[in-house]
Amino acid sequence: MGVNELHQGIKVFSEKISAVVENDEEISIISHLDTDGIASGSIICTFLARLGAKWTVRAVSDLNSNVIAQMKSDGHDFYIISDLGAAMAKELFDSLNNKWVIIDHHQIPQEEMTADYNEQILNAWKYGIDGDTEISSGGIAYMIANAIDSKNKDLSATAIISAIGDRQDQGDKKSLIGINSEILKTAQTSGLISVDLDLMFTGRETRPLHEALAYTLFPYINGLTWNTENCYSIIKNSGIRMKVNGRWRVTSEISQQEKSTILDAIAKFIVASQNTETDIIDELTGYAYTLVNEDQRSRLRDIREFSTLLNACGRTRKAGVGIGICMGDRNAMLTEGEWIVTNYRITLRNYISTIFAEKWRLVDDGKALFINGEGLLDEDMIGAVSSLLSGSLTFSGRLLFVRTLARDNTYKFSSRKCLGCKSELNLGLLMRHCSELVGGVGGGHVSAAGCRIPYARLESFMQGVRNVVADGRILDAE
Repeated sequence: MGVNELHQGIKVFSEKISAVVENDEEISIISHLDTDGIASGSIICTFLARLGAKWTVRAVSDLNSNVIAQMKSDGHDFYIISDLGAAMAKELFDSLNNKWVIIDHHQIPQEEMTADYNEQILNAWKYGIDGDTEISSGGIAYMIANAIDSKNKDLSATAIISAIGDRQDQGDKKSLIGINSEILKTAQTSGLISVDLDLMFTGRETRPLHEALAYTLFPYINGLTWNTENCYSIIKNSGIRMKVNGRWRVTSEISQQEKSTILDAIAKFIVASQNTETDIIDELTGYAYTLVNEDQRSRLRDIREFSTLLNACGRTRKAGVGIGICMGDRNAMLTEGEWIVTNYRITLRNYISTIFAEKWRLVDDGKALFINGEGLLDEDMIGAVSSLLSGSLTFSGRLLFVRTLARDNTYKFSSRKCLGCKSELNLGLLMRHCSELVGGVGGGHVSAAGCRIPYARLESFMQGVRNVVADGRILDAE
């Protein structure tokens, strides 16, 4: 199995979807609300619109029994599920028969690869392709779009936003690998994206140097992240000229020597303020991906900033704004998106400040860190919070588990491997295994996963997680 077999699966899916459109069936797209979900959903919306299809789209935090029941009652002719659905295929089949397909890159149970309905699932792992690092849901959606019509090559740029949003830049110096690298080449050849080695500051082309550093949330540097005054001081005191002709300088226009000087200043700050040596500086350098057709000084030129905006839209239940932006709206939707991401950053800052201030929320045994977000974290924000905390030096080396009480009175967990974590545990398998033991559902990737469990089974679930972490392996999975 491999790329050739994936292309065969792509061909089958493109023909299936084309037939649904030709039959004039009403299509409902259900996507995840993170960057990859919104970007992949927008790719599907775009190629369906170009085909003249009838479609609607909505984003959800996870595919569960309630969502499937609502899909059944909605009565659409066909459903395309993007960046969701691992371990839910049987329930989909029981409820909707063959009126659905899944486009996904999360690890799926073995039975979903062999069951009668497996041909309705297009997932990288079925073909021996690493869905954690080699391709996103957006990448697969793009491949379907391109198979339907090669004019859809312009959607390759959106597929790269998906990959970056899911932190698939896991190659040397944050390069893209596997099929993602091939999609990137298409986007570069098409004149859509340029790639440069640079500092990984937020707003490389839009924000003053000190603000760019302060708004960089990964890695999270205590004393610098969100602290524009400290960031200004360390950059200014390092001898860097902050303005030219009265205008603030931005990251993309300073010299390599100046960038090295800033990194040295950050490293010295970390050593002085946290009394620790760190290789965190490696996280601040790498390849930057620029959408060259976006306006200069636009938030959308830098793909990492674009992906943050999409994530903000989804996490604040405004996914439609993100989809509209991906589909080309640079007026009302972009204006609202900029407002959303500004408030999203404020909300994140308040969450993180509260977690660090209220020590009772943290239970840390050195290997696993459990954070209680009850009464604080909105369930749709929990993934963003865990991702941000995983980049903090304070929690380096741990497996992180953040929980909150969801609107349906279940517990929702988000887990991450923190910076420097050496654990070989697969969090996607861990979350699926431990949640299923208590009647829940979960899954995800090696380093990032989530689950939902019944309210009454919290302690049993957490003890199960502790047992797996202590053993260093998932016993029933071997």
